[in-house]
Amino acid sequence: MAPTRRASPWRCLQRCHKRGRQRLRRFLVPIVLAAWLAITAGVGGLQGVGATSLWPSPAESKAPAATETAGALTNAASLAAGPEPVELDGRSLFRVWSSNEFSAEQRVEPVNRILQQAVLSRRPVQLTIRERNNLPVLSLDGQVLLTVTRRDAPDGLDPFTQAERWKAELEQAIEQGRRERQPDHVRRSLALAAGWLLLAWLGQLALGWLARNLAHRHREPASEDPARLMRVEGLHFLMRSGVLALKIGLWIAAIALAAQPFPAARIGFHRVVTALSDSLASPFLPLGERSYSVLDVVVLLGLFVLLTRLVGVLQGLLRSRVLRYTGINVGAQEAVAFVVRYGLLFIGTLVLLQLWGLDLSSLTLFAGVLGVGVGLGLQGITKNFVSGLVIIFEQPIRVGDFVEIGDLQGTVQRVNLRSTEVLTLDRIAIIVPNSEFLESRVVNWSHGSTTSRLQVPLGVAYGSDPQEVRQALCEACADVDGILREPEPQVFFKGFGDNALNFKLLIWINQPLRQYEIISALNYRIEAVLRHYGITIPFPQRTLHLGEAALQLQLPPELSRALQERISEVEIKPGAPATDRPPS
Repeated sequence: MAPTRRASPWRCLQRCHKRGRQRLRRFLVPIVLAAWLAITAGVGGLQGVGATSLWPSPAESKAPAATETAGALTNAASLAAGPEPVELDGRSLFRVWSSNEFSAEQRVEPVNRILQQAVLSRRPVQLTIRERNNLPVLSLDGQVLLTVTRRDAPDGLDPFTQAERWKAELEQAIEQGRRERQPDHVRRSLALAAGWLLLAWLGQLALGWLARNLAHRHREPASEDPARLMRVEGLHFLMRSGVLALKIGLWIAAIALAAQPFPAARIGFHRVVTALSDSLASPFLPLGERSYSVLDVVVLLGLFVLLTRLVGVLQGLLRSRVLRYTGINVGAQEAVAFVVRYGLLFIGTLVLLQLWGLDLSSLTLFAGVLGVGVGLGLQGITKNFVSGLVIIFEQPIRVGDFVEIGDLQGTVQRVNLRSTEVLTLDRIAIIVPNSEFLESRVVNWSHGSTTSRLQVPLGVAYGSDPQEVRQALCEACADVDGILREPEPQVFFKGFGDNALNFKLLIWINQPLRQYEIISALNYRIEAVLRHYGITIPFPQRTLHLGEAALQLQLPPELSRALQERISEVEIKPGAPATDRPPS
């Protein structure tokens, strides 16, 4: 049994630090939200003792608004607007319509302010109903709240009866607002908010586990089929988008429920939602006779993304369920799928713009600017776009063809409008602009027919029998998988070289993608067969013949001078052997 290796303290510390960061990221959102709710709840509790409001209303930062008895006439647009809600602590109580002299917003604003002040005060309040001009008037401690008009009362209901109902709702709302600011209620609400946040966190973990499980279940092995890859990518995108939307919705619902028991948090959440909705709904993009808001643009972009994904799914189904069984080649299938894809995108975009309410005649200026841009700055894109159309409809290259352009060899995987994706023999995807396929010389090994001929040059030593060489090469071809039997391999005697008898072997294949593999296997087999027949492959050699005449060497001046200096420095010692003496 091999001894177990103990992890070093540094590794243990790193592992604990990593786990701690992961757990902190998981608990960070609930902790921050719980702290925010605790602060707002504490401030909300202080408000019951007379503190100022944490979320000041716009009416408190301005001068006191005029009451109904001293108001001014508003414009016709304000009078024709819809009803406005009377709110207290972020809760909508009832809605008030505009009157003959005041808009609904002007009527509601002082009511909301007076009610909020009454909730924050400790003294008892008294709501009364008085009659003025044959209409009921609601008052709070002598301050006029509003006059209930016939328009405020539903059909078949008397204004005085409506005033009694509103009085009961206001008394109940004021009592509930004061009760929610008591310390006991704050403590219970904090526990309830923590529970909601904990449930949201557990729901997020469950959604993450479900997403990983679904992704693992729908994981498919690596495939080169573009339709299957597109279908799998679209499915994964829909799953990720759905899980993300569920997580966002879960946290929004949890925050709303956690903030509900706290008046200050509820008011803040309500005002944030109102501000976001107002900013998103405010128009900022005028097109034609209409102006569009941020929400309109977001909806349009979302619909366009959904249209793109839907068209991609339909294109994948068209490839796999319809075109595959038609019997046409892969290139024609891709051309049909390409035309259907962009045709549906074009028609769907027009339909979306019409449903969005955009008048297409307002895009004439944009189309003119786009035409100028295409003529000046987008020449390269336009050239590749037109080249893509030519490739798709003329089909000099098609999906699945083995092509050679320059020093690049590979299989065409996808033909797009601007570029073509080529997968090399090294399994590397190369994006080639479409114009290069029309402006440069391209070798298409699969065009028309996949059958092609390969040439293998060979040289054997002088003295070898040419017929025996021919027999050996044909025998080697018969044992290699991938070489066609028809047409038969051919051996040509090219001529007499300096060192060898030169031959050329011609073979036929119908798998251009395997040409290097086939040539390598053939070379292995040729070497083994020639060794079996005793035929040698010579190597380049040169023979130099020298006559009996003296050979004179001419050395460079620097080398000759150095030799002379060396010879002059050598001293011959007396009695030294003759072999030690320098040559004379």
